[in-house]
Amino acid sequence: MPIEPALQQFLDLIPPMDWSLEPADFRAQAAAGLGLMPVTTELPRVVDASLPGPAGEIPVRVYHPSLDPGLPVTVFCHGGGFVLGDLDSHDALCRTTARETGSLVISVDYRLSPEHAFPAALEDGFAAYAWVRKHVDAWGGDPGRIALAGDSAGGSITAGVCLMARDRGLPQPALQLLWYPATGLEQTPSRRRFAEAPMLGTEAMAFFHRHHFGAISREQAIPYGAVAHASDLSGLAPAYIVVAGNDPLLDEGSSYARQLRDAGVPAQLDVQEDMVHGFLSFADLVPSCLAAGRPSWAALRSALSH
Repeated sequence: MPIEPALQQFLDLIPPMDWSLEPADFRAQAAAGLGLMPVTTELPRVVDASLPGPAGEIPVRVYHPSLDPGLPVTVFCHGGGFVLGDLDSHDALCRTTARETGSLVISVDYRLSPEHAFPAALEDGFAAYAWVRKHVDAWGGDPGRIALAGDSAGGSITAGVCLMARDRGLPQPALQLLWYPATGLEQTPSRRRFAEAPMLGTEAMAFFHRHHFGAISREQAIPYGAVAHASDLSGLAPAYIVVAGNDPLLDEGSSYARQLRDAGVPAQLDVQEDMVHGFLSFADLVPSCLAAGRPSWAALRSALSH
């Protein structure tokens, strides 16, 4: 299906990305652009903090949709191919998520590749989830109502943390919300069909693979870094998986939903046919992207209401 017209017009305004840059240079360029973006979703309180991780303190940003105590909690891991992204890159998405769900959103600034090789990002995500389960009441959250969410690479981390939690004896979250997640290591029809798609084309995929998975073997990545290849997916949290119709990751997100169902895990697949990879990052700027995200926010709000 063609890309939604207003979104296509917006994408046409984005300068092409230079995937020949080194990660540090790419991050600096992205940060300069983000500095020009206005905050469009005001919240009662947004606080930078930290929590203990396996290699020192992990920076986090805590988004309060209200000042009420005992708020439901969403622990969020950002996208960026495990190489890019930080608290600022996904600030708008976290603000919108807090507003739309009424949950306390905790954004995790996990360590990035290639400076910190796999599984550093995953271990940081797990450490954040484990800490929040014990201590989030100090930040105004309800430790009995916690969900995990992530987009793209952050969706992969979210799914991997659920698998780790099961294997390490930690309770599952109320929901794992995966927005256009990376779950596998294989070439798929959608990876070939959308090789030149906006936001995540062949060059971008090669960049992320080179700097993240390029330093490890396939065996090292499985199961926690490539959950679709796990031998056992039973006992995981219910999943809500959003995929975009014009995205190289369309097939693996769709297939992962089926794999979870086959393992007895409730999994809802939400196919946004006229969207592209990363569309939720534009929810504050493109009304169709906001509308496309609302079913997933509603699912998160519902899961946290019990």
